[in-house]
Amino acid sequence: TSEIKQADASGKARTIQVEVRKKRTFIKRDEDAAPAPAPAVEPPAPAPAPAPAMPVVDAAEAARREEEARRQAELLRRQEEDAAERRRQREQAERETSEARAAAAEAPSIGAQAEAPAAAPAPAPAPAMPPAPAPTPAPAPAAAAAAEAPSTAEDEAARAREQEESRRKALAEAEAIRAMMSAPRKVLVAKRAEDKKPEAKAAPQKAGVAKPAAGPAAAPKEVKSAKLSSSWAGDPAKKKGIPTRGDTSAGRAGWRSGPRGGRRGERGREEQVVAAPVEQRVLEVHVPETITVAELAHKMAVKASEVIKTLMKMGQMVTINQPLDQDTAMIVVEEMGHTAMVAALDDPEAFTDQEVQAQDAEALPRPPVVTVMGHVDHGKTSLLDYIRRSKVAAGEAGGITQHIGAYHVETPRGVISFLDTPGHEAFTAMRARGAQATDIVILVVAADDGVMPQTREAIKHAKAAEVPIVVAITKSDKPEANPERIKAELVGEEVVPEEFGGESPFISVSSKTGQGMDELLENVLLQAEVLELKAPVDAAAKGLVIEASLDKGRGPVATVLVQSGTLKVGDVVLAGQTSGRVRAMLDEDGRSTKTAGPSIPVEIQGLSEVPQAGDDFMVLADERRAREIATYRAGKFRNTKLAKQQAAKLENVFADMQAGEVKTLPLIIKADVQGSQEALSASLLKLSTDEVKVQMVYSGVGGISESDINLAIASKAIVIGFNTRADAGARKLAEANDVQIRYYNIIYDAVDELKAAMSGMLAPEHKEEVIGMAEIRTVFVASKIGTVAGSYVTSGVVRRDAHFRLLRDNVVIYTGELESLKRLKDDVREVKEGFECGIKLKNYNDIKEGDQLEFFEIKEIARTL
Repeated sequence: TSEIKQADASGKARTIQVEVRKKRTFIKRDEDAAPAPAPAVEPPAPAPAPAPAMPVVDAAEAARREEEARRQAELLRRQEEDAAERRRQREQAERETSEARAAAAEAPSIGAQAEAPAAAPAPAPAPAMPPAPAPTPAPAPAAAAAAEAPSTAEDEAARAREQEESRRKALAEAEAIRAMMSAPRKVLVAKRAEDKKPEAKAAPQKAGVAKPAAGPAAAPKEVKSAKLSSSWAGDPAKKKGIPTRGDTSAGRAGWRSGPRGGRRGERGREEQVVAAPVEQRVLEVHVPETITVAELAHKMAVKASEVIKTLMKMGQMVTINQPLDQDTAMIVVEEMGHTAMVAALDDPEAFTDQEVQAQDAEALPRPPVVTVMGHVDHGKTSLLDYIRRSKVAAGEAGGITQHIGAYHVETPRGVISFLDTPGHEAFTAMRARGAQATDIVILVVAADDGVMPQTREAIKHAKAAEVPIVVAITKSDKPEANPERIKAELVGEEVVPEEFGGESPFISVSSKTGQGMDELLENVLLQAEVLELKAPVDAAAKGLVIEASLDKGRGPVATVLVQSGTLKVGDVVLAGQTSGRVRAMLDEDGRSTKTAGPSIPVEIQGLSEVPQAGDDFMVLADERRAREIATYRAGKFRNTKLAKQQAAKLENVFADMQAGEVKTLPLIIKADVQGSQEALSASLLKLSTDEVKVQMVYSGVGGISESDINLAIASKAIVIGFNTRADAGARKLAEANDVQIRYYNIIYDAVDELKAAMSGMLAPEHKEEVIGMAEIRTVFVASKIGTVAGSYVTSGVVRRDAHFRLLRDNVVIYTGELESLKRLKDDVREVKEGFECGIKLKNYNDIKEGDQLEFFEIKEIARTL
């Protein structure tokens, strides 16, 4: 009996007990067939079947099992050869017996002599048997064979059947061994147990047939054959194998299981049913940016404890409500056999689209949105002032527009909404926003100035937004006006007049006399009719944030342009990273209003924070949903901003290591509105050079507070207020800590002063200036002084504190400083042209007559940006 450790499908090992018993049965059958030579057959019996040659199967060594199979095959081959030999002997014996019977009737003595040689070939299978004693016992078996001849034939036939059955079983057993070695996971128990039952019933019948011939020999053979068969049947009731934890492949449920397991045995049999292998479903799990352990388990349809176990194996100790980042969650999903996919971001457009589809409002004609664009000081605001009959331009600082203004004008032919954009180069972003929100662009070009850089930029913005352009040539009442030159320049910018076959109307206007104003409005409304502008009115409002600011009394204020739907007081608004409920609405004249339809600009109050200019705004039904989306957007923006700042810090560290220390000018900017803060920050950042960089510590909207001053103290920054002032507490704190606060209301002044301050931080430029030449005419050595050059000043002046170059054959030999300068016997500060002097060089004595000395000074020159 031996034990084999075998791994099942789950990878767990179990122990199988194997009992192998072999019997060389053909030797005993030879005794039965010929009992006379039995004493001679006994000695060679161990030779063909040596006991040590049949070792038990050893599971630890596959090679030994292979050897055992080979030996089994050899045994079968030998058994077949022996069976054939016995058949041949039996046939010969039958022939000789029949002859002996015939001869016995005539002469018994002759029959005995004839039987003796017949028995002689019987021991032929044993080559080591001595032939000498064979003739002595020969008469006894011959007589027995002659007496029992009828029963011998029947016995031989029965033994032949038994031998064939034994051979078949041995073949099946060898095949089972090979199958077990090649496929260790296959369980042969049930199949062999079923095959055993009919054989057990047939065994007594075979024993009964063989009993008269060889009763004691046949019965034990059948019992051993049954035992051999049962050794592979694996009956758990008869074998006491060692149970292993988790061993379910052999019908045992684990520890303490079996027929005598009591209540636990019953439980084990129940678990056996539960442990049936079930194919796992592979799910597509959409993983958002953050997800808790419980939510992830729910998505995978498993218990949270399973997810926690997986994370513990990965080295993370988590709780059921702990949030996981997206990368970790996706690794967990893959580890648990599912397919991980990145979930789409929460898109508020999905909610608004659903609401718009649910409302399905009818689209009605709406007023056009017209943006006035052009170069600075070309008369854009004055043009709008004439149309609106107001004086906005007169109240602007410096006479230039620095905010984006939104107005709507009622004309006899309908309502027009105007957006007035700044023309200064710093307000590129504002102009881009104006072009995106508009339907028609009025391009203002001064007749006395022509097409300028910001004019070209405005054309690019309009073409990018694919909106029609109406050209207004202003200041056409001036004597130096040249409208034809303007047309030619604009054709070069691909803005072709209608009279030249293009699509853009050109109208000459004057803001002073009102010339061409009616024609301009006529063309704008004509373009609007061609565009067939429509928008739903009875729907949730959507639009664009034109401008935003922080008012000390009213809080965050945003100027919005409604593009579709109707905005009402009390609506829940989501604008970029902010949300809130509209508490009040004002039109451009400061009058309170309750509703605002499509293409109407209004100023709203009630947002939680100041939104970014250019953000889309929309009305949502659920305030909680709006707040969640705003918080999510703010978190995303903050993470992105921090990542960029960190990357910039690392880049700065490496840049500083490579290029040496770079001077920085830290700034804190507070402006009145979002657009101005954005424009000023961009303009000042453009001033950065390789040596002096502008560091934007913070930029925001609103007045200068104590927190701004505290930040400036920590970062050693300059505080810039653009159209804003510091409160009393902030001023006292700034004076106590020597923090500079600069106030500006014109962007030109801010840029120019910061540019001058940065120029002062630049390292001065060093420049050499040659001041004189001297020729060495004699060289003498003084014992106490050393080598002295007797020189003659050929040009300029020689100064005591100047640097020199020693020239020999016009090649620079040495550069250094003077140790002493003498005129006759007196030390002097300088020697002018035409005089002789004695010069002692510092730390250098290798001078010769005819060498020249070139004297120069290094001057510092201030640099500018």
